[in-house]
Amino acid sequence: MKKVLFATTALIATASVAAADVRFSGYGRFGIGYQEDRRGTVDNFVTDPATGEISRGTGDDAEATVDTDNTILVSRFRLNIDGNTETDGGVEFSARVRLQADEDSGNGEQNSAGLNGARFSVIYGGLRVDAGNVSGAFDNLANYYGNEPGLESFVGQYSGVDYSFLGYSSTGSGSNAVFFQYAVGDFAFGASYDQATVALDGVAQDADRWDISATYSFANITAALAYGQTKANVNSASEKQSLTVLTLGAEFGDFSGTVFVADDDVVADDLNGTAYGLSLAYTFGAATTVTFAYGDGSADDDTRNLGVGVIYDLGGGASLRGGIGEAKTGDQDGSYRADFGAQFNF
Repeated sequence: MKKVLFATTALIATASVAAADVRFSGYGRFGIGYQEDRRGTVDNFVTDPATGEISRGTGDDAEATVDTDNTILVSRFRLNIDGNTETDGGVEFSARVRLQADEDSGNGEQNSAGLNGARFSVIYGGLRVDAGNVSGAFDNLANYYGNEPGLESFVGQYSGVDYSFLGYSSTGSGSNAVFFQYAVGDFAFGASYDQATVALDGVAQDADRWDISATYSFANITAALAYGQTKANVNSASEKQSLTVLTLGAEFGDFSGTVFVADDDVVADDLNGTAYGLSLAYTFGAATTVTFAYGDGSADDDTRNLGVGVIYDLGGGASLRGGIGEAKTGDQDGSYRADFGAQFNF
């Protein structure tokens, strides 16, 4: 009798999992990362009164900003957990949470894995509505990120953008927001809205943030345009910020590339202006891809990115990846960065 009960319980549990359609996916990566003049924080430190040397303490000692090794072990583990179901009428309901662990890029220590905020979705035909921890129209925009060289994707064509738009948070709760997208034929339209906190005149203010986008694909070319605005609920000259982005992407056999142009209008005058960039990728043979990215802006304190990377496909979802590049903000000296390691998808 006990065996029958156990078998019945197992059958019910299996049926429940099948009906829920829970799926797991993600990737892992690990390797060596170099960053010139790397600095980070050390928790629970004590200072030797004679030498001034900082070392680890115990309990609730303070936190210090210190120079750390330029070269550290870099890693990431990402697991997406998706639950899906579909009604008899063909409406799909889904939800996602992400479990992720990264190294601390400042001090080279390993961080614990943690779950992020949940995203909920309703999908029917070409219509999709996301709620919770969502990506906005910019974060979802075709070819916004382009080709990002390096194991850690540390170089991007978008580096000259200073506007803070709605983005999906892999390690935090994210914004409690709504994203809408509708695709029909070669066209796609998107929009998002959330309430953000912005700093205006040194004071944190509640603000309404929204963005919209339109994408058109024809042959091997994709064009996308997006506009977003953040408006604080106060009456001041600096209450509104905005961003306009145009991207173009094309594929020609083994070659692909993207072009990026944006207009920033933010509170800081030394960050206002035009951001621009491009990225390229070329595949040699069946296994090796070389990537390149450049990004800059016309504002005095915009950040310039420049770098190249290589990806060698090992098959089975695994690859060797690496890159080298430079980041430079305004008139400051540039800082070099490089990495190399392995990535595997599952």
